[in-house]
Amino acid sequence: MVSSLDGYIAKKDGTVSWMRSKDTYEKGIELTKEYIAEFVKSIDCYVMGSRTYEHAVELGWPYGEVPVFVLTERNLKSDKKTVQFLSGDLNEILSDQLKPKFNNIWMVGGTMLTKEFLRLGLADEIIITIIPTLLGNGKLFFDYIDKEIPLHLKDVTAFKDGMVEMVYEINKEE
Repeated sequence: MVSSLDGYIAKKDGTVSWMRSKDTYEKGIELTKEYIAEFVKSIDCYVMGSRTYEHAVELGWPYGEVPVFVLTERNLKSDKKTVQFLSGDLNEILSDQLKPKFNNIWMVGGTMLTKEFLRLGLADEIIITIIPTLLGNGKLFFDYIDKEIPLHLKDVTAFKDGMVEMVYEINKEE
């Protein structure tokens, strides 16, 4: 997930144009196409909600031929062969349909789905990239999860454009 420093993933009107950082941090690493491609190769499938899916279609489909599972109760259609729409119990979908077939399941964006994954203990890791911007209001990333979730910091990467990526492992033992 990408977030402003104050925890918003979009402006009130849903726009995300602010996500392009114009900052410069000399000690950071360059976020190259090769760096992104190497990361994306590790993803076996994507899981997202219907709003994130519609947003991705609007902006230009970034998921290529990797399987995408859209969780929705709505009757949506896609012209993409790799997209499948699912509904039902999130635990069952993950354990019965996805985990037997895929190793690295990547949950993409959206506050509603993120909160459900966290509430149900279905996420193993959170990767959040902070954009050096304070929005002041908008759509919060983590709002009202209703439980405390201990995390373990696994990695931090600072980029030349001022973005900072933090990788947290979710501590499920507590």
